[in-house]
Amino acid sequence: MKKLLIATLMLLCLFPASVLCEDVTVILDYVPNTNHTGMYVALENGYYAEEGLNVRIIEPTEGATATLIAVGKGDFGISYQEEVTMARAAKDPLPIRAIAAVIQHNTSGFASFAGKDITSPADFEGKVYASWGGPGEAATLNAVMDSLGADFSKLNIVISDGSGFAALSSHVDIMWFYEAWDNIKCQLAGFPIHYMELRQFDKRLDYYTPVIITSEQLIENNPETARRFLAATAKGYEYAIAHPQESAEILQKYAPDYDLEMLTLSQNYLSPKYAEDAPRWGEMKDEVWDGYTDLLVQYGVLASPIPAENCYTNAFLPEAFK
Repeated sequence: MKKLLIATLMLLCLFPASVLCEDVTVILDYVPNTNHTGMYVALENGYYAEEGLNVRIIEPTEGATATLIAVGKGDFGISYQEEVTMARAAKDPLPIRAIAAVIQHNTSGFASFAGKDITSPADFEGKVYASWGGPGEAATLNAVMDSLGADFSKLNIVISDGSGFAALSSHVDIMWFYEAWDNIKCQLAGFPIHYMELRQFDKRLDYYTPVIITSEQLIENNPETARRFLAATAKGYEYAIAHPQESAEILQKYAPDYDLEMLTLSQNYLSPKYAEDAPRWGEMKDEVWDGYTDLLVQYGVLASPIPAENCYTNAFLPEAFK
């Protein structure tokens, strides 16, 4: 009976005239990947339809996702704590808030080619780092080098040419990697790396990345939409936590360019991370937001701290999973 109800709701959501389903657009931060699995599971398994939502998930095409959400080009988006913090602390703050953490811990770090014997940030002096131009990137490098007494001013920073991990064996020495994605690519390619997890060097670098954001306008005018969206999304991530293989197969339907083996390896790594050390998926803490803000102030990215409550809210998350 429940499957029949879901199928009926999904069919009704296909019709624009339906009064049962509200159209919702989600803007990703990049192409579909295992950070986003829970949303695709919620879409595929009818969890959004159960909440009366007709959800469309798209890639960003006109600029940064945070800006697109702020100006109403989408209802929800995928962003990062560093982006939200910078957007909220700007002279003209973007009217956005984070409403859920996709992953509880920062699963990124710096990587080098194993053959170059760069095994920690203490070895970064005189080396070449390929930058992607993030607002807190220099502060992060400075912090990890500081933690081991290395001089950040002696690191050579160049703009990444997009050539991928293979560049580590030639013209650059260090890149910022995401363990669930870049490390898996290297593993499958037989490319040996030394990986240095950020949070082991400074606990303030264990920030939320990625996060789900929405606009303050939607929070004020359509709070029930936010609640229904997160209810279904949380259910999708709960499924992905319990069923990584099936979730990888669902994701591949929406990201067919990726090999299933890669998606499966990535999902097996990431599924236990979604709600790790948290009472429920999506929950965030002031101390995590305040810690990262403190780091940005220390290294001159921000002139002064911004209260965590100005950046995020847990108000729309469902109850802890039973």
